[in-house]
Amino acid sequence: MSKIKNVRAREILDNMFEIEIPGFGKAKLEHLVSDFTGTLSVDGRLLPGVRGQFNEIAKFLKIHILTADTFGKAKKELAGIDCRIRILKGKNHDIQKEAYVKKLGAEKVVAFGNGNNDRKMLKAAKIGIAVSQGEGCAVDAIMAANIHVKNVNIGLDLLLHPKRCKATLRF
Repeated sequence: MSKIKNVRAREILDNMFEIEIPGFGKAKLEHLVSDFTGTLSVDGRLLPGVRGQFNEIAKFLKIHILTADTFGKAKKELAGIDCRIRILKGKNHDIQKEAYVKKLGAEKVVAFGNGNNDRKMLKAAKIGIAVSQGEGCAVDAIMAANIHVKNVNIGLDLLLHPKRCKATLRF
């Protein structure tokens, strides 16, 4: 890793865990929780750029993927990324995702999602980011989130460049 990248990683570590956002408060993040299908992928394929962004983010946040894995490709697509993958079973995925975020400590979580089944985790997380991508984004997910982005890469960049997140959420 070059000196420039080491300096950049140090800046992120110094700034990322605690972000003071005027009017919003302090965000001390430890976990990134995300849906897979429609949020990180389209038709089960990880979107371009996500792997590199996750590899950088994994240096300062624990990454958790919660998915029904509609296309059955999540584990393969996420191979080589330092993350925990939980394939959801049964019904009430919205409640399962919310409970997972709360178990981690919702105040320490940034969550990403696009579907109705993501709305409760987006609302519970300290920072909820609704993503519109190839599938679009459910209105209830947008209403539950703090931020709406047109694609996941923009949302992940908010974490890699904390001042962008601060500028978006300040009152």
